[in-house]
Amino acid sequence: MNYYHLAELVHRQADKYEDRVALKQRNHKTGIWTDISWREYSDKVMQAAKAMAEFGIKEEDKIGIYSQNMPKYLYTNFAAYANRAVTVPMYATNSPAQIEYIINDAAIHTIFVGEQLQYNNAFSVQKNSETLKRLIVFDKSVTFNPDDKTSIYFEDFLCLGESAHAESTVKVRMHEASLDDMATIIYTSGTTGEAKGVVLHHYNFNEVLRIHDIRLPIVNDQDISMCFLPLTHVFEKAWTYYCTHKGVTNVINQDPKKIQETLKEVRPTLMCNVPRFWEKVYVGVQDKINSASGFMKAVFKDAIETGRVYNLEYKRKGITPPNGLSLKFKLYDATVFKLLKKALGIEKGRLFPTAGAPLAANIDTFLESVNIPIVVGYGLTETSATVCFYPAENFVIGSIGTVMPNLQVKIDPENDEILIKGRTITPGYYNKPEENAKAFTEDGFFRTGDAGWFEGDTLFFKERIKDLYKTSNGKYVAPQAIEGLISSDKYIQQIAVIGDQRKFVGALIVPDFQLLEQYAKQKGISYSSHEELVKNPDIIHMIEAHVEEHQKDLASYEKIKRFVLLPKPFTIESREMTDTLKLRRPVILQNYAGQIEEMYEEKDIPTGEIMKTLLS
Repeated sequence: MNYYHLAELVHRQADKYEDRVALKQRNHKTGIWTDISWREYSDKVMQAAKAMAEFGIKEEDKIGIYSQNMPKYLYTNFAAYANRAVTVPMYATNSPAQIEYIINDAAIHTIFVGEQLQYNNAFSVQKNSETLKRLIVFDKSVTFNPDDKTSIYFEDFLCLGESAHAESTVKVRMHEASLDDMATIIYTSGTTGEAKGVVLHHYNFNEVLRIHDIRLPIVNDQDISMCFLPLTHVFEKAWTYYCTHKGVTNVINQDPKKIQETLKEVRPTLMCNVPRFWEKVYVGVQDKINSASGFMKAVFKDAIETGRVYNLEYKRKGITPPNGLSLKFKLYDATVFKLLKKALGIEKGRLFPTAGAPLAANIDTFLESVNIPIVVGYGLTETSATVCFYPAENFVIGSIGTVMPNLQVKIDPENDEILIKGRTITPGYYNKPEENAKAFTEDGFFRTGDAGWFEGDTLFFKERIKDLYKTSNGKYVAPQAIEGLISSDKYIQQIAVIGDQRKFVGALIVPDFQLLEQYAKQKGISYSSHEELVKNPDIIHMIEAHVEEHQKDLASYEKIKRFVLLPKPFTIESREMTDTLKLRRPVILQNYAGQIEEMYEEKDIPTGEIMKTLLS
């Protein structure tokens, strides 16, 4: 297997695949999908590369990409590599303040922006910036500000490279490209404190390709991958590079809200995703089962149990199942499971890696049981994504799998921190020497900030060390694990577990208001607003019962004893969530300090009952 520098990867694949489909994009107005061949992909990347050279972009310049997923994003990305420039991706949801910080920290003078919102935000920063000088706009329907004298559309930008000098410059730079070149700086969302720019070199990604070939022989050039997560996210970025390396067709989902629609239109064989997506799948299926007739409910439950035994008791362990079980499983797989997956648009699925947060064991078990090829893994931006994931056989539900080849992973005996060393690990944070000094051990292992443990060669995740709560009774509580259990409930959209230095565990809960309103209608509960709905005693008792059901297997000190129902969700805009949809706990604790303090007030309520505190 050849491992090409990312500067030449697309062009090498174009020589191999020519007119085969490399990318697919959907016109969001007409809904029509357009195919982009490998040759066209290569030509567009080279056009963009030459335009960059003519535009004055030099080696090691930092190039911002502030956009939704789209082919132009990828053209720009690989064009920058051809010029030995450094890409600095930004989430399309980033605020002006967030991109201004990145622009100043990385000294970015040129940004490629996606749609109107990103243009507006970037231009508002540019007006007062001594650093940012130019915007190149992907979406030609964007309306420029009347005061804007420097921005140009991407199509016009491409025309700048039609010169022999530009072509010669790019060819020389590509020839001189080195795996030691810096490839990208990805700014972490920052659940606590200031965002940090994670530096990744081309050798990091080259190693990603190599070790994934060892662990994923199943992926081939007949596959179709749905590019759904933001390309700013290291998981999607590394996965897209790997799919490009394997000759996979990448389907670009530009609007995350359209994913259910685009899945049914494309029916991919591959897709990397985060647990929240699968949590919603689980909740939706459970709702269908619970609303089915008695006979069909029994059929569904028998199908799921049959799948669990077949896949987890036999197939997972490499054991040949009994003939009767095999026949029964094949029947359900061709009927119940096929219909379920077809309704989601994933019936052709062969591999669905998931990472970014813990996946609750009950949801993982369900997905395995209905024969959805889920593969749980773990990684960080600082590790170029994958550290470990489920092996094909003998994986352990509740774990994060086995470690990738040539990575060294060990556990710090003092605090159970997962420590990692290898060629996929970042050399450090951009402009952060003090952080770099703290991020590595004396023998060169990266400190992940995550607690975990090994059982044999299988790694388990416990919690972010900073997120671990210690109650006033001295018991350690892992909030993410509890949140994973409770958030699998259909009536609960979001949950933030509270408990550090408190007498017991509490929680802030955001209901799924669409389902909650349906429930209120069925029960004849009247209300005039969400604020009034979450104060209704019947609603509180219903949520209480659901919380109790999900935490019945927890230790007493881990159980939520009181909770607050919130009338509005945690959002990126309020900075209560990161762009990767992780909770910013310090912000939440600050924003809801009053409700939290009220929740922990001494109250004369019978022991053992979950006590409720409502918004005043």
